[in-house]
Amino acid sequence: MCIIDLKPGEKACIENVCGNEKLAKRLLSLGCIAGTEVCLKNKAPFGDPIIINFRGFDLAIRKNDAKNILVRGIEYKEAVYDKCSIVG
Repeated sequence: MCIIDLKPGEKACIENVCGNEKLAKRLLSLGCIAGTEVCLKNKAPFGDPIIINFRGFDLAIRKNDAKNILVRGIEYKEAVYDKCSIVG
């Protein structure tokens, strides 16, 4: 699925960035790489642009460009495990 399929506040993990080379390079240079957690923060009233958050900053991106960011849902167990610290 792509990032625009998320609901505001929903988190996912980036799987791949596709599209034209210029767009892919720009997103990769911003840190939009596979394995990064991303959150859809908000959508404009007509759905374009959208605001996503990853690596501690917000990015406003056109819906057409956001369709090139493929994500997978974060499983509940993964999300809980990431927030736990192992004491040993």
